[in-house]
Order: sequence, then C-alpha cells, then structure tokens
Amino acid sequence: MAAKTDVFQSPDYFLLDELLTEEHKLIRESVRAYVKKEISPIIEEYAQKAEFPQQITRQLGALGCFGPTIPEVYGGGGLDYVSYGLMMQELERGDSGVRSTASVQGSLVMFPIHAYGTEEMRRKFLPKLASGEWLGCFGLTEPDHGSDPGGMLSNIKDKGDHVVLNGSKMWISNAPFSQVAVVWAKDETGEIRGLVVERGMEGFTTPTTHGKWSLRASATGELVFDQVKVPKENLFQDIRGLKGPLSCLTKARFGIAWGSVGAAMDCYDTALRYSKERVQFDRPIGGFQLQQKKLAEMITEITKAQLMNWRLAVLMNENRATPAQVSMAKRNGCEIAANITRDARQILGGMGISGEYPVMRHMMNMESVLTYEGTHDVHLLITGMDITGLNAFK
Repeated sequence: MAAKTDVFQSPDYFLLDELLTEEHKLIRESVRAYVKKEISPIIEEYAQKAEFPQQITRQLGALGCFGPTIPEVYGGGGLDYVSYGLMMQELERGDSGVRSTASVQGSLVMFPIHAYGTEEMRRKFLPKLASGEWLGCFGLTEPDHGSDPGGMLSNIKDKGDHVVLNGSKMWISNAPFSQVAVVWAKDETGEIRGLVVERGMEGFTTPTTHGKWSLRASATGELVFDQVKVPKENLFQDIRGLKGPLSCLTKARFGIAWGSVGAAMDCYDTALRYSKERVQFDRPIGGFQLQQKKLAEMITEITKAQLMNWRLAVLMNENRATPAQVSMAKRNGCEIAANITRDARQILGGMGISGEYPVMRHMMNMESVLTYEGTHDVHLLITGMDITGLNAFK
C-alpha cells in the first residue's frame, strides 16, 4: 500500500490556541510533525497486518511522550497536564494504538512507580521506561473481572524475603513486548497490593491476543503468573486497596479524553476535505444540506470537547480535578469520537472502508477506546453517583 501524504489541518473553531502558551504549541507541533513523518506513512500497513510497530517505542521515548508529567530527575518531562493532553491528542490523531502505548507507559506504569514505589524502584525503572529502552504494561483486568476489579483472583503469598504471585490478567496493552508489568493482586488478608513484575522472572509469561478487529496496530496480550517469585522490594509499600490502581486509571483516562478528540479531529478533517473534492450531481457533496449537517455537528462536538479537556487540564495542574470530572471527559471524548468516525465514514461512502483513508481504522479503534479503562456505561454511573450520592453499582 503506497504511503499517502499526511495533510491534516487541526480544527480550532473557538480559537483555543489563544489559551495555550508558546511552549504548549511547540510541544504539540513537535508531536504532530512526528506523527506526520513516522506514523501516518506506516500505520495503515501495520493495522492491516495486525502488527505492532516496535520502532515507535524508542521514538516515543526520544520525543518525551513517556511520562511527560514525571519529574525530569527520573527521565520524565516535568511538564504540565495541558502539554500531556496535547501530546495524547496528536498521537491518537495518528492512531489510538500509538496513544495507548504512551498512555500505558506514562500513566499506568511510570506514575504508580513514581507515586508509590521506593526511591530505589524509581531509579531502577523510570529512566529506562522514559527513554523507551523498556516497555511496560499494567495488569488489573482479569478474564472474569473487568468492570469489577475488586473481585480479582490474582494473589500473592508472603514467603519471607519474597512473595509468590499466581493468577492471570487479560486485555493488557503492551504485554507481549513489555520488560516490566505493574500488577495488582490480593494478599492473604484479601487486600489489593501493587507490585512490579519483571520479564525473565520464572513462571511469568505474556501470550499475545490474536483476532482483534480493533486496535490492530497495538500489541495486546495476557499476563500469566505461575508461582512467580517477586522480591519484596518490588512491592508498593504505602498503598492498599483499589485506590492504587484507580488513581492510575484517572491519569490514563485524562489522556484518553484528549486522545479520543484527536481521532475525531482526524476524521473531521478527512471528511471535510473529501466533501469539497467529491463531486456528485454536478457539485461537491459538501454543498448538500445533509453532508453540511454532519460536518457542522462534528465541529460543534469537537469544539465542546476541546473546551472541556482544556479546563480539565487546568484543574489537573491545580490539583483540583476530581476522578468524576475525568470520567465525564473520558466518556464525552469517546462518545463524540465514535459518532464522528461513523459520520465521517458515511460522508466518504465506499471509500470510507478503504485503507486509503484513516476513517475506518479510527472507527474500529474507538470501539475499544469506548470500553477500556472504564466502559461507557460505568463512566455514566460514576457521574450519576457523583451528582446524586447514590451508588448504582450494587
């Protein structure tokens, strides 16, 4: 498949650039230029082959997309949350799987090691993860426990200077190529603990998940633990219960809120350009009312999501954002992106299913993004519980 030139132009209907600093815009432009040069020319081929482009791990590390909010002393970027959001937006504009790789590495692996690990753990793991020398993954979801992670069966038993880990996790992004895994399991008291499992530990395997119709350019796998000996120094000491993994998911969901809008922006830009070029009934189809309705609704929803995401980032910078606010933004971004990818597919007609355009790939990817890190329905109930004070989960 011949590589097409990436001619993406970013929509900014409400002049949000005026809310950004020069540094924010430089960061966004550097990631956008990377996506145009390294991702767009290859991503359709990798998605068609259902293959993960392993070279992006080092590239994303060099670009600073792994752990951008982690302090520089550990190899992170020391950046604010607007910068992090813009990075994720631009990466997902390229492909949701690329953004997933960065989200998992920064928010689900590096963040808990920095927040809950010892200084020795930070020094050992974070620089290699930041540079992309190592890839990491996050083990929470199990075959029988997705939306209800508290029911997990993975467990650790104290054996003196180490623990023995048994169990399995599934739907784990980055798993097949990861050197480290941040895993959550129950101890003998039934309390959820976090620990870092390293590639090469006996009994630890990461079978690849095959047959996906979505996130095809992302590596997904299982984590299987069969009597894995993990040294005690790899345990997070000061965090117990679901608070640990959920705090990681809050960070990652913030990135998804921004990233999903990137996918929506790519589909809108593609559909807008196509509507001006495609002639039917002796005129560009963009001149017909029904196509203009689709395009007008797309840019409206993108603009609303951009404003929500920017405000959320400001609250994150001020340490005032709540997990429920992040849930709302994640759900909103995914919903508008899923709708926009489908409408864009219709505007492109038959060409919408072709790999010559990015729309169908984004559309399939969004079906995963709608579900992972809190399903669409669960995030709705989080908002419901937040505003009513009543728990609808039980």
